[in-house]
Formats: sequence, structure tokens, C-alpha cells
Amino acid sequence: MAQALEIARWDLECEFNNTDHRTELNGVEQLIVRRGQPFTINLHLRSGEYQPGGSALDLTVETGPQPSDQYGTRASFGLIDQIDTSRWSAAVTSPPGYMVSLSICSPPDAPIGRWRLTLGQGGLVEFVLLYNPWCTGDVVYMDSEEKLTEYVLAQDGIIFRGSWKYLIPTPWNFGQFEDGILEACLRILEMNPKCLRNPGKDASGRKNPIYVSRVLSAMVNCNDDKGVLLGRWTDDYDGGVSPLSWKGSVEILRNWDTNACQPVRFGQCWVFAAVACSVSRALGIPCRVVTNYNSAHDTNSNLVIERFVDENGQLVQKSRDMIWNYHCWVENWMTRPDLKPGFDGWQAMDPTPQEKSEGVYCCGPIPLKAIKEGELTYKYDAPFVFAEVNADVHTFMKRKDGSTEKIISSVQVGLKISTKSVGSDRREDITHLYKYPEGSDEEREAFTKANHQNKLLQQQENAGLLIAIKVSVEMRKGCDFDVFAVVTNNTPNGKKCRLVFGSRAVSYNGILGENCGFKDLLNVELAPGEEKRVPLRMNYSKYAEKLTEDNLIRLVALLLDYDTREAYLAVRNVVLENPEIKVRILGEPKENRKLVAEITLRNPLPVPLQNCCFTVEGSNLTGGQIITEKLNSTVEPGQDAKVKIYFTPTHSGQRKLVVDFDSNELCHVKGYRNVIIGK
Repeated sequence: MAQALEIARWDLECEFNNTDHRTELNGVEQLIVRRGQPFTINLHLRSGEYQPGGSALDLTVETGPQPSDQYGTRASFGLIDQIDTSRWSAAVTSPPGYMVSLSICSPPDAPIGRWRLTLGQGGLVEFVLLYNPWCTGDVVYMDSEEKLTEYVLAQDGIIFRGSWKYLIPTPWNFGQFEDGILEACLRILEMNPKCLRNPGKDASGRKNPIYVSRVLSAMVNCNDDKGVLLGRWTDDYDGGVSPLSWKGSVEILRNWDTNACQPVRFGQCWVFAAVACSVSRALGIPCRVVTNYNSAHDTNSNLVIERFVDENGQLVQKSRDMIWNYHCWVENWMTRPDLKPGFDGWQAMDPTPQEKSEGVYCCGPIPLKAIKEGELTYKYDAPFVFAEVNADVHTFMKRKDGSTEKIISSVQVGLKISTKSVGSDRREDITHLYKYPEGSDEEREAFTKANHQNKLLQQQENAGLLIAIKVSVEMRKGCDFDVFAVVTNNTPNGKKCRLVFGSRAVSYNGILGENCGFKDLLNVELAPGEEKRVPLRMNYSKYAEKLTEDNLIRLVALLLDYDTREAYLAVRNVVLENPEIKVRILGEPKENRKLVAEITLRNPLPVPLQNCCFTVEGSNLTGGQIITEKLNSTVEPGQDAKVKIYFTPTHSGQRKLVVDFDSNELCHVKGYRNVIIGK
């Protein structure tokens, strides 16, 4: 009969194991391993030696408060000759002796989270188990090392904001390996209502990234639970900070974790998406943030966005349906064994609280392929995401007498769907993953399947009169510039029209602000084939106080044909460009060597900048902290705001130093510098 091993002490070999499992950036103080991959524990025996066939060791692993063999949250096993990666197993890999090197492996579908390992009669070991996208048996498996580096290991990235005509790359510090972040991510799982209601079932559900993604979608917002972020889409940020103040997820997750799970104030779509990306990557699910420009918010699931304007072309809010200038969500990578074959890969998941799904503010995951093919019965929330990229837009004019009439407009949704490229900061256009080319047979087939009759029946719009908006090459904040309404008469007859050309400040989600400039021309005469350009001057003195933090102005041109009484509408959002932040690194960047960043911003405004402040953060660069440097003096027009910031990199590789500038007159200017750290 085999003799039970008597263990005096053990060594978890955290540095070796964590490095082997690509979790060493979390630190080497605790054992953090990935499922379906062996890890090693060294046992030092109290007495006797290990003898193959003559020694025994009983092991038990458990997770959650109600561990169960049936639900995969508990397993008991002994020593075997060779590791079996399909189930919990253990094998000795060292020769006979007083020290036993024990290799242990979990199955590739084990629930993730905190586990307890009992060694024989007395030894209790705690470790964290994560998804393993490097393991072919794991449903999150991804077969490209370059993509895994980007979508799991990269701690910083780019999120695209702005407008579809002027995309703004915004740096973000995901920081999923910074100190305390994994603990916060595990706490998110533990605080979710499903876990609080039935902890045993929830622990078992964590084997499935579909389930976990859905939990994260609900828990990143706080609308139904003790979630991470509270959304706010007005200019009132009392009790918190503007969403544009955040440069990364680290401060948000730490604030939530250290303040008894009270929601962090405030978030908007790119912040919700970025935090969800940080948590997904921390848990081992490949993830990326995507941006959909001209994103439809269809509240009644009819795949139509109805917009009403007054006789000046200004939007009159009559419906909750809206078109956001852009909207961000995330995509998580996994197989979908719950659906028929062909729907594996990227799954859209949206943590911004917009509409309820199964009674909770969450959305997805839904395969991108299902959206593209019009498979709206597939789980989860396909109709809402399909509408975001495909909804039809109908615009009506509401006249002063109360009557309404449809007007001709060419607003499209679902434009330039964007994400950061693998291995570079360039934009990758992924629109083709969500929709077929417009007008193609495949598009018609997808719309037929989705019962999108409005698109199928849409006729070619009348091309007799055309109205478009053109802009100047450079539209910098602080400058005066012209925008143009361009009217073309393609009919064989002369035309007499009224042109209303206006501008208003607008937030990224379509909420209109104050007037920035207006022109009403009652007699615009156009000969057959004639084109006229009508300018509208945008003066800094007028728009400066009206702008929201998004730096957006909505231009609206409404053309009324006196002969036919038809109305034509053109709408364009323009982004006013912030000044560039320049970052110069002084010294040779190396691990654990102090560096200096010289940071400058030139004042582009015709007024002095007061209370200037630079803030800087970067994963493995600033020690998980935010560095703040304030200027004591004002910065005159055309002069530079300049500071030097000191930091010490802790790990080699390419990292982003993310910079934010604020003053009374110029807020939330973003910049960054890629720093390559040598060993």
C-alpha cells in the first residue's frame, strides 16, 4: 500500500509559474495561473522520501462558497504518472528524494476565480485561475501570438473619438496588471447580483466566458447593482469628475474597490468600454474597444430612427431614439457552442447602460457574424446592436401650424467602425465585420432576414436639388473659420429657395447646446446646373463659451424649394482641434532607471491660460500612480506651457506615457508618447 507523503512546507514557485503563465506583471507574491496549463509546486517532506509507486498524495481543489463535484467547482484527485490536461490532475516530475516537484493541471473549462488547493492532510494553498487564450482547449483560444500580445497583454491602447469625418485617437491606460487591479476584477465577479443570489451556481458559471462577459456588461455600470461606474451625460459633474478627466482604468477600479463598491462618478461610453476591456483582459479574455460613428440608439426596436426638426432645421426632441456622434463598446473573443457553427470569434458586448436586457442594463455578447447576417434571434441583444449600425433615419419637419412632413436627408448610421490595429497605433476599419457593402446582394439578404423593410423599400432620393456642408481645412479651437453650405441645382429649371444655415454646440451623444452662428437667406436663386457656396463665419468670441467638453459643433443647412415645397436637410458635426501636446524623453529608457519627460503645449487661444495643470500616467512607468504638475504662472497666447516630470519604469517593453492638460480656458487636452524601455 502506498505511503501518504508527509509535507513539512511547500514552495509555490510564483515567479516561475506566473512567468510561464504570462501573469508575472500582476506580481509574484501570489500564484496566478491559467486553466488547461500545468503549474509546479515544490513540496519539502517532513520525513521519508518520495518513491514512485510507493508514495501517495490526495489533493482537493475548491472554488466558491458551495463547492460541488457536479458543477465543476470541486475536484479530488491523486497522483498519476503523467499530467492529463483535460481534467484536474497531478504528477511528480522530480526524481525520488526529500523534495517533490509536483505538476498540477486544471481542465481548460474550469471556472475562473479564487481556488483553494488542499495537499494531503494539512497543506492549504490559495491561487487564482484565469482564462487561457494560449490553450487550444479553452473556448477563448486565439491562435496568433501577435494578437494575444495586443488583446490580452497590452496595458495601454487607443480609443477613437471625434466624428466620422475627423477621428480623434485618444490614448488609454488599461493597466490590467497594475497592483490591486486583478483583485478588483475578481471582486466585480463576487459582487454581481447573480453571485449574491446563488453563489454556487455563479461560481460554476464562471467556466463560461459568455456568462462572465454578460456579468461584466452589467457590472461595469451601476444601474442595477453595486457596479463600477455611474453614467452622466450632462455638464453637471458635481460629486465626481467629467468622464473626459480619466486617462485610464486603474484609478477607476481602485476607487471602486477601496470605497466599499460605491460607484465611481462619472462615466460615458468610452469609459465604460475601456473599463470593461481592462477587466476582460485581466481575466484572460481577449478584448478590444471599438467605436461606431453615427451610432443609432433605437429604443423601440423598429430599426428606424425618427428625427424632427423645426423650420430652422434645428432638432426638436420628440423621441428617445437618437444618433450618437460615436458610441464605444467592446468585443470579446470566444467560441459560441450555444449557437450553430460559424458564429465563433469576436462578440460585441456593451457595458454602457442604454436599454434593459432580461431585466438588467446590459448588452451582449452577440457574434459580429450574427449582426452581419441579420440573425436577430441569436443571443444576446442582436436587434439593438443591429440597429446601432444599420438603422434607417427618417427626418420630419414640424411646422409652426403643427403639421409635419418628411424631408429629404442623407444621414447614414454605422460608419467607420474602428479599433486600434494590432501592434501599432494606426486605426483598423472593421465595418466589414458588421455589415456587407451597401447595395450588395448580401446586404439585401441580411436585411430580409432581419425584416428590415424600411431599408429594402428605400427608393433613390430625389437628386434634383442637392445640399451639402463643406468645412475649412483647419478648424482649431481658438481660431475664427468659415464653413459652407453648398447648394446645387441639377434640374433643367431655375430655382428660387430659402436657405437656413445654423450651428449649435453639441455633445457626442447628440444633446444640443446653444447657438454658435446663424444665417437665414430668403431668396437664393439658382440657374439650371448652378452651384452656390454660402459661407457662415464661426467666431471664437461667439462659440468659446458655448462649446461642451467634446469640442463639437453641429452644422445644419435646410433648403426649402418654393416651387415644390420640398425640404432638403444636410447635417454635419465638426470637431475643433485641440493643440498638440509634445513629449520629449530625456535619457536612455531602461528598467528601474529614473527618466525625465519634458512636456509642452502651446497656447492656441487669444486669451491667457490660467491654472494650468499636466497629469501623467502609464502602466509600468509611473508606479501605478498619477503624477500631477501645476504651473504657477499664466501662459500667454502663443506661449508654451512646459513642465518636467520624473518617473521610473519597472518593466521592459513598449509603454504609453499618457498626458492630460487642463486649464480654466482649455480642458482635457490629451496626448501621449510611446516609450520603449530596455532591460
